[in-house]
Amino acid sequence: MASLLEQLSAMTVVVADTGDLEAIRKFTPRDATTNPSLILAAAQIPAYQSLIDEALRSSRRLIGDNAPVEQVVREALDEISVIFGKEILKIVPRRVSTEVDARLSFDTDATIEKGRKLIRLYNDAGISNDRVLIKIASTWEGIKAAEVLEKEGIHCNLTLLFGFGQAVACAEAGVTLISPFVGRILDWYKADTGRDSYPGPEDPGVLSVTRIFNYFKTYGYKTEVMGASFRNIDEITELAGCDLLTISPKLLDQLRESQATLTRKLDGENPSSSEAQIHVDREQFDAMMKSDRMASDKLGEGIKGFSKAIETLESMLAHRLAELEGGKAFGHAVQEIFLLNDMNGDGCITRDEWLGSDAVFDALDLDHDGRLTPEDVRRGFGAALSLTTA
Repeated sequence: MASLLEQLSAMTVVVADTGDLEAIRKFTPRDATTNPSLILAAAQIPAYQSLIDEALRSSRRLIGDNAPVEQVVREALDEISVIFGKEILKIVPRRVSTEVDARLSFDTDATIEKGRKLIRLYNDAGISNDRVLIKIASTWEGIKAAEVLEKEGIHCNLTLLFGFGQAVACAEAGVTLISPFVGRILDWYKADTGRDSYPGPEDPGVLSVTRIFNYFKTYGYKTEVMGASFRNIDEITELAGCDLLTISPKLLDQLRESQATLTRKLDGENPSSSEAQIHVDREQFDAMMKSDRMASDKLGEGIKGFSKAIETLESMLAHRLAELEGGKAFGHAVQEIFLLNDMNGDGCITRDEWLGSDAVFDALDLDHDGRLTPEDVRRGFGAALSLTTA
């Protein structure tokens, strides 16, 4: 008998949810998707260190020898995303999703510019638009950015999607693909209700994706549905027949080792949706999100989590750049000090956040406003920095 993975692959496009190139080679999926957390995990693998170093050196050359470390690291993040994407595209036959910085999730213009930059980097490497999906958070601002990018021929994958209103707004914006987060929806309901588990057919995440899929197919939307963030294989098998499912290596292994018969649960040719078609403008989007506590909670939590992963990756990159550049290490240490102390990630350090002594804080806070900016920290450590780079 064919494995569950083989049966699933016959009715649904299987996508590898990993940045680990060896795992992608092992499972030979059609597409692959990454995010900062996955790249951060992959970056810990020694075999990939050369890819990280390549991006850091390239970014330093592009930004200039005297540019501050945060500018080099910011540029390197885009370079690393595309470098990993290029390596993945050597393995998968179709597409890779590359994520826009989650800290831009509420800035339409900045998201558009970042999407254009990422696709330009791919194009410069000889990779066409049809092989790349720009991954954007499903805020209203993100959806509007994706609408602009799609009209320019830049295909988008709208992520951190938890609510029906988000899904409909994406479809009406003409985005290529959405990634509703099945497992994270389940997590929220388990915490909210106190239940330990849900059977597959009753899983709230499964029900959400099933509703979205059938609605899209009933009303002829071209937007593809890709279930994501699974917690167990029951969630996956209950969505057999969905356009795409992005699955972690651990669960791919379980599917490959299982021999049970798989039944198609979703059929795009024969969708079952009885609800009326709706149209979602900004006012209705906000109202639907406000009325859906789960979707609002998980969207905010997801953006915060992805943003934290980016900041952690930035800190790691700053440390690695210090190792590569030797005498400039103290300058990078200054950046790491700032990242360590900026507890809430708002771009400044207050006295309550500062982990050092009050005396050092006061010495750095030259304008006595009770806040330290990156420039305050850099300026305050300038004398020591000049000694290390002389």
